[in-house]
Amino acid sequence: MGSWQRFLWQYRVCTRRHWHPPLFPTGEHMLSRRITRRELLRWSAGSLLSAGIWPGVVQAGESAPQAHFSFLVVNDLHHLDQKGEPWLEALVKQMKTHAERPEFLLLVGDLAEGGKPQELGPVRDAFKQLAMPVYEVIGNHDYQEPDDRRAFEDLFPGRLNYRFEHRGWQFVGLDSTAGARGSGVAVQPATLRWLDEHVPKLDRSRPTVLFTHFPLGPLTPARAVNANDVLDRFKEINLQAVFNGHYHAFTERFVRSAPVTTNCCCSFFRNNHDGSKDKGYFLCQARDGKVARQFIPMKLMGKG
Repeated sequence: MGSWQRFLWQYRVCTRRHWHPPLFPTGEHMLSRRITRRELLRWSAGSLLSAGIWPGVVQAGESAPQAHFSFLVVNDLHHLDQKGEPWLEALVKQMKTHAERPEFLLLVGDLAEGGKPQELGPVRDAFKQLAMPVYEVIGNHDYQEPDDRRAFEDLFPGRLNYRFEHRGWQFVGLDSTAGARGSGVAVQPATLRWLDEHVPKLDRSRPTVLFTHFPLGPLTPARAVNANDVLDRFKEINLQAVFNGHYHAFTERFVRSAPVTTNCCCSFFRNNHDGSKDKGYFLCQARDGKVARQFIPMKLMGKG
């Protein structure tokens, strides 16, 4: 196997929206011996990604919670004006139809097109109709140029860097933005400091989900330039899934068995970056300490 083939094997992209089992390749070889905890801690997140190893997952063992629940993940609504309100109404109506009622919603950034109160307010109000908790993170389009995020903070207080627990699971939402910039973005020092303070407070054995607007998966377009600095801080955490937005297309990378994904946008006003016509969201199930997801296409596809 040549170096390019090894490269593709380590960082393969799934073009179908399916959950996948763990990958364990390390270059040309499969893991053939037990890795010590000390060795694991010396490796960077990039090495762990390519090796298919994550210390927190290894340490978790059989401590996975038995709770079973579902939740929703949607990204990149880019709401602009009244023309998009029927779209939001249809989206909320569709989210109410799932046989197993989701217990909360993750909104993974770019709720609005230009960060104005009249754009963000209707998004907040629309999802109130779900009568379930909604957890948002900020995207670069949720700023008014170049770095004014007052409207977002007023309408979604406490939604920059935070964590919450649900049925034995841990969820971490992060501000991955640097103002309204859309490329070459580094997760800012304030977020890294927050991680340094709060990640040690997480239970290492409990399954954990991370969600940010900018992609963290290797080789994903528009990936945060210091994504590994974020992932390194989760090396000892039982990380089971990472949900990202910004790049309007489905991509998937792996942190051991945990998928690191982006999804198509769910916007009336915007199209997908890969030219696909899909609009929709993820319906996720947490069961036995793992996350499985299903892509749910929007039934309303036209712009009328």
